[in-house]
Amino acid sequence: MSDVANFARGEATLRVAGEVLVLRPSFAALVAAEQELGPLFALVERAAEGRLALGEMVALFWHCLKEPPAGLTRARFGEGVADAGLAAATPALRVLIGQILSGR
Repeated sequence: MSDVANFARGEATLRVAGEVLVLRPSFAALVAAEQELGPLFALVERAAEGRLALGEMVALFWHCLKEPPAGLTRARFGEGVADAGLAAATPALRVLIGQILSGR
């Protein structure tokens, strides 16, 4: 798996359980996230207001994973994001929200 994000494609990196994961907000990934979480603009508004739930952030990240490591479950991924802390997740969230708003 490549742990190098292509920032020109709007990708971001996230370190979970010692592994660097690449998040790619592709159209398919964002559609899947929207199907689970509801309208993405509402998600962005909640984030801007400080009301984005940890589960929502993990769901967005999960759907945007470019290449999940073999054997990684969503539950383990969520635990890893929580263990790393919100400060570690915020830069990746900022990139994804920027991509949602800019429509790249």
